[in-house]
Amino acid sequence: MQLTQRAKSVDRQPLTWLESIYLWNILKGMAITLRHMFMKKATIQYPEQQRTFSKVFRGLHVLNRDEAGRENCTACGLCAVACPAEAITMEAAERQPGEEQLYREEKYAAKYEINMLRCIFCGLCEEACPKDAIYLSQTFAPANYARKGFIYSKDELLIPHPITDREAYVKALGDRQPPHSTTHTN
Repeated sequence: MQLTQRAKSVDRQPLTWLESIYLWNILKGMAITLRHMFMKKATIQYPEQQRTFSKVFRGLHVLNRDEAGRENCTACGLCAVACPAEAITMEAAERQPGEEQLYREEKYAAKYEINMLRCIFCGLCEEACPKDAIYLSQTFAPANYARKGFIYSKDELLIPHPITDREAYVKALGDRQPPHSTTHTN
């Protein structure tokens, strides 16, 4: 019993001498090869040439600072909870007297690590953060030979200081607008 009408009968006629040497198929293959030799190459000569990324490209994570250079992260843990790959680990600590210029809030992230081998670059950590402390930059993760090289600590993730290293800070922001101070003049 046949369920569909898709069956085709197969023609099993013996091949002619010209068909048996496969000359026509070889010529068609050579024509395809010759045509591709003159097409534009898709290869980019990295690092001499840089690839342009989409505006919505999600690259390496960056821990943000405010305009005074204080860390935005309050170690609330929402980014770690939102991460479906469980790539983020952190430990909170309390700010000590005299550290007001380092941290915005009383609580800060003493340890903050992202395992890039687990990360799926979904951006949920960025969306979950209430303090705009983490964002995904336009930079991609470089290659490494060891697994430890893909576990980024707080020191590697923290954006450069906006006052002492303004040029590196603006470069790390990429297309994001730098925060402006909220001072008003009357």
